[in-house]
Amino acid sequence: MWSEKRARTALSCAVDGGEPEAARLVARVGAQGAWAKIAEGALGEPLARRAAATDVEVVERLAARVGARFVVPGEDEWVAGLDDLAHVEPIQRRGGLPFGLWLRGPGHLGALTQRAVAVVGSRAATAYGAGVATDLGAELAEHGVTVVSGLAFGIDAAAHRGALAAGGPTVAVLANGVDVAYPPGNTPLFEAVARDHLVVSELPPGAHPTRVRFLARNRLIAALAQGTVVVEAALRSGARNTAGWALECGRPLMAVPGPVHSRASTAPHLMIRNGQATLVTCAAEVVELVGGLGQHPVAAGVTPQRATDALTEQQLAVFEATPARSRVSSGEIALAAGVPVPSCLAALHALEDRGLVEGSERGWRAVPHRAMLPAPA
Repeated sequence: MWSEKRARTALSCAVDGGEPEAARLVARVGAQGAWAKIAEGALGEPLARRAAATDVEVVERLAARVGARFVVPGEDEWVAGLDDLAHVEPIQRRGGLPFGLWLRGPGHLGALTQRAVAVVGSRAATAYGAGVATDLGAELAEHGVTVVSGLAFGIDAAAHRGALAAGGPTVAVLANGVDVAYPPGNTPLFEAVARDHLVVSELPPGAHPTRVRFLARNRLIAALAQGTVVVEAALRSGARNTAGWALECGRPLMAVPGPVHSRASTAPHLMIRNGQATLVTCAAEVVELVGGLGQHPVAAGVTPQRATDALTEQQLAVFEATPARSRVSSGEIALAAGVPVPSCLAALHALEDRGLVEGSERGWRAVPHRAMLPAPA
């Protein structure tokens, strides 16, 4: 007789992710009972044949070859937020609690998703959208928030790259096995996330992506994060599907506005207009919405003073002209801020004293997350 975990491993190999009937069967009779019933044909002969052909040992050898592991409900790495999927109605015939998750990488799934935001959007991203997603990924990482996305071309990849550029952390949720880089063009990105962070899938090693598997994958992205941000998406898109799962799971849904004539921003604009999503333009606004859940809210009508509120007009202009992810000379900052170089230097040193910028022989850079902290008493 297989153990409960072994039965869940077998189910993940034989049953496609997000199959609601199988998930309900496991909830009723447990993984061992569900496996026995599936093998007897309770969910149809095609699935029974797949179960009979499943060789768990072969899959486990594939997993061992790439250093993957399988975690199930109740184990240390399991994320409690995933359990919300057991209580949500299927969307586009996908749904239910995953039997378990295949993980690859040194990251601890539970720890990484304690503060996590999903950033999703169009594969055919515009330069505007890719730039916003990259900045958002980097800024969230600088706030200590894990960026969760699907490693697809476009917005997903930009968000992952932004997080990596800022030192992470990031989690990639796949619609295929954790041993397969898909799309192949994102192989370097896949390898970087798997090496330093975490790649996640409910599908076993060796599994290839299909349209249905992408739809099932989207519910995991939404459930693993405390909120979802959509950056560019068509009305019928995977990002819109992920947004639907975020709402069903009770997570804050946010959207970044785009140019009013941009077809790439049709879905975000519609979600904002319909009141489904909150408009956000930067990581600080995202953290404000997500971080407030279950924490002490700021009293209504009271706006806390930020570190930048006490700056002079000239100091604020210099701070806003100082980049966060590269170092530049005081002359370049003075030109961008429109102030004389001596005045710029004086402002930079005053900002450095406040911890808002850092100076070195290589130039100056801003410390943006310090700007959101309360001003010193």
